[in-house]
Amino acid sequence: MAGDMKVLNALDLAKTQWYHFTAIIIAGMGFFTDAYDLFCISLVTKLLGRIYYRVDGSPKPGSLPPNVSAAVNGVAFCGALAGQLFFGWLGDKMGRKKAYGMTLMLMCFCSIASGLSFSGEPKTVLATLCFFRFWLGFGIGGDYPLSATIMSEYANKKTRGAFIAAVFAMQGFGILASGMFAIIISAAFQASFKAPAYEVDVLGSTVPQADYVWRIIVMVGALPALLTYYWRMKMPETARYTALVAKNIQKATADMEKVMQVDIGTEPAVSANTAVMSSNEFGLFTKQFLSRHGLHLLGTTSTWFLLDIAYYSQNLFQKDIFSAIGWIPAAKTMNAIEEVYKIARAQTLIALCSTVPGYWFTVFLIDRIGRFTIQLLGFSMMTAFMFALAIPYNHWTHPGNHIGFVVLYSLTFFFANFGPNATTFIVPAEIFPARLRSTCHGISAAAGKLGAMVGAFGFLYLAQSRDKTKADAGYPAGIGVRNSLIVLGVVNLLGTFFTFLVPESNGKSLEEMSRENEDEAGTEVENHPFNNRTAPV
Repeated sequence: MAGDMKVLNALDLAKTQWYHFTAIIIAGMGFFTDAYDLFCISLVTKLLGRIYYRVDGSPKPGSLPPNVSAAVNGVAFCGALAGQLFFGWLGDKMGRKKAYGMTLMLMCFCSIASGLSFSGEPKTVLATLCFFRFWLGFGIGGDYPLSATIMSEYANKKTRGAFIAAVFAMQGFGILASGMFAIIISAAFQASFKAPAYEVDVLGSTVPQADYVWRIIVMVGALPALLTYYWRMKMPETARYTALVAKNIQKATADMEKVMQVDIGTEPAVSANTAVMSSNEFGLFTKQFLSRHGLHLLGTTSTWFLLDIAYYSQNLFQKDIFSAIGWIPAAKTMNAIEEVYKIARAQTLIALCSTVPGYWFTVFLIDRIGRFTIQLLGFSMMTAFMFALAIPYNHWTHPGNHIGFVVLYSLTFFFANFGPNATTFIVPAEIFPARLRSTCHGISAAAGKLGAMVGAFGFLYLAQSRDKTKADAGYPAGIGVRNSLIVLGVVNLLGTFFTFLVPESNGKSLEEMSRENEDEAGTEVENHPFNNRTAPV
């Protein structure tokens, strides 16, 4: 039986060791880079509008036209969706490790290239930025299924959830780092190149050096990925891929003996294992996969899709929401670099007070209370807080009430991260068979990025004022911020319902969850997703 292989049992029962923390740091720095690269763009989009789309005589600073803004904010998600599908498939086809180095180098190169442009013309600058951000997204997308799969296959079953959550929690530090770095750079440029507010001096409010600010912020994303490339290449292939997919149990054992610094012992015979594995080797597009894992895949894709609509809408456009309630001053009262500073400060405060703590609550509690409970709690609380923001929205816009709005808004972030934002990443890496694990995680993550695109493109238009004259330049009338928040509340409510399709994987081995340890007779177990929640360990 596949589950009886000594090397897999040794991994499941291993005490927490140094190699676990090494794997968390190596995989986690990829996620740190992912988050920095994805979210730093929201800090500089208003600056790009001021530099490249200034309208002489306009009472308001320049802003990116709707189609350009949508492209700049969303093109990385398009790349990520493609990357998740491609590298997810590649990770199962040629191994996790081989595909892992490719994603990192792609991210490093495209981070640097995003800050370069082939001329000073607005169209060329933005086209170059969008082109390289697409391929940056492609690399970032590949990091999702590969990092999750590698960490799940390295971890022991007792603390597996915490280890995968810790890799994902590095995303919080990436968001925090993007805000903090933007604060430092904008403060330094502000001190060096004094400029008046836009309403005082239209031309003088955007100093020529402001063009360096966004480029530096975007390009620095390459550094953390470069620092871990060597260590990523030194990691051996995961034992589960080598044993269950490549079918080389001796090599898997030798690799893990070296990593764990223990003597696992050689496998006595592999023929029985091979026979079992061959009886279970159904593909993704088969009736057997559909009956065993079809509802699970629907659960992981639908919940990730719904979560990312809400999560990325909130994250990418928090600057617009804060401006709407008056927490960030009107653009015309600031110069270009000062605006970057104020946006970065607001985003960093949210990250520090709610985003980062939310991730680490998940790390500490996921193996105690389980994935299902955390996801259900997260979606439920996000729904409640979103409606609490939306229904009395007019109350929050009045002077003196902004603090209450920001507190509730922060709590939606906290419960996104101590909730579905973490669990939707963790569960697909645990419940599918080894030969399809990376592919299924890639499909689930791609559904999430589709949701992110809906959030990035949709919210931009939906949140515009219902009065066409009050909408941003070039935008049609929308449904307003209040109604947009109600829509996001409904999206979170749907996520709560779809959570019931996702099985609980807490405390179970990967082979038990994927049913790769069933005997050759292929004992049929009921396929209902709740069955895995009650199955004996």
